[in-house]
Amino acid sequence: MSSESPRQDRPGLRMGRPFGIPVYVSPTWFIVAAFITFLYQPTVLGRLPGLSTELSYVVALAFAVLLYVSVLLHELAHCVVAKMYGLPVRRITLYLLGGVSEIEREPETPGREFMVAFAGPLLSLGLGGAGYALGRILDPDTILGELTLQLWFANLIVGIFNLLPGLPLDGGRMLRAGVWKVTRNSGSGTVVAAWGGRVLAVLLVAWPIVLSLMSGQEPIWFMLIWSVLLASFIWFGSTQALVGARMRARIPQVNARALARRAIAVTADVPLAEALRRTAEAQAGAMVVVDHEGRPTGIVNEVAVEATPEARRPWVTVGSLARSLEPELVLAADLAGESLIDAMRGAPAGEYLLVERGGEIFGVLATSDVNRVFIGA
Repeated sequence: MSSESPRQDRPGLRMGRPFGIPVYVSPTWFIVAAFITFLYQPTVLGRLPGLSTELSYVVALAFAVLLYVSVLLHELAHCVVAKMYGLPVRRITLYLLGGVSEIEREPETPGREFMVAFAGPLLSLGLGGAGYALGRILDPDTILGELTLQLWFANLIVGIFNLLPGLPLDGGRMLRAGVWKVTRNSGSGTVVAAWGGRVLAVLLVAWPIVLSLMSGQEPIWFMLIWSVLLASFIWFGSTQALVGARMRARIPQVNARALARRAIAVTADVPLAEALRRTAEAQAGAMVVVDHEGRPTGIVNEVAVEATPEARRPWVTVGSLARSLEPELVLAADLAGESLIDAMRGAPAGEYLLVERGGEIFGVLATSDVNRVFIGA
């Protein structure tokens, strides 16, 4: 199973850089590898009775490792196609439920979105077909024949499952691309595919329960637990996609001029109490520190002002509460939408100085004001 994932600071053990893409193995992989080994070992003994118990465990572990090598190839297919389209790929992480590709930016067209998404299932189905053809000429009563049989079937299941039409599965991204193409709106595609994911999550939980009711037998608890685990992953991923779609829909509302606070200019040696008095008198919402020639040198931090007790404000200068005005904290007042968000991401801060094209101060943009645009998304 694959999807785009949020960033994690410590994804796990680094294994290499195929195609220049860092690959990590999460500690949760070792849990599922052990689980697969112990679950599959009795099957190995049953199908290859000549093996010793110890060797049967080795074969079962080899299957677990090779299965995740297949998952890695699935993810690499996504990433290689993404890189062909100029999309930056941060890394691949193998974890409990499969693998995730961290592609830094979405494809620019629905056609590219479809191809990046389809590459993974296509490779898994290709591995399944190649394994099936190889299995036809191998002796099934050998270790190689048994591993080939299990691996081609597992890749077939992975390929088909990932084609299901719901986010965060690859089939959901393909559905998103289709709706995007028809409606010319990527947000509409995301909403449709995310709700498809929610429907899939419900069906995954309902399926083993319905089977047990129809057969009149107790549910197979392993199947039910695994279904709930997969359904939880899909529900969480589709919900994240819906929230992301709602947030992206609000990006056009982010306009530097519209959100700017009027600012007053003060020198660094002005007491905070006096600066606040001048701010209230001018009905401004921010303070910019300037030198004696009037050039801006810093922005007074709102959080630091609020944290300063009122009794100390006559004795604290605004310069001590200001952040130096680095070049990346000076933004054009005309910025809006994605351009503004990208500029703020490039230099995270509480406040930014907005200037006109001629360099004149327009005002101050507070990150908290931008965040309010997205509250409730």
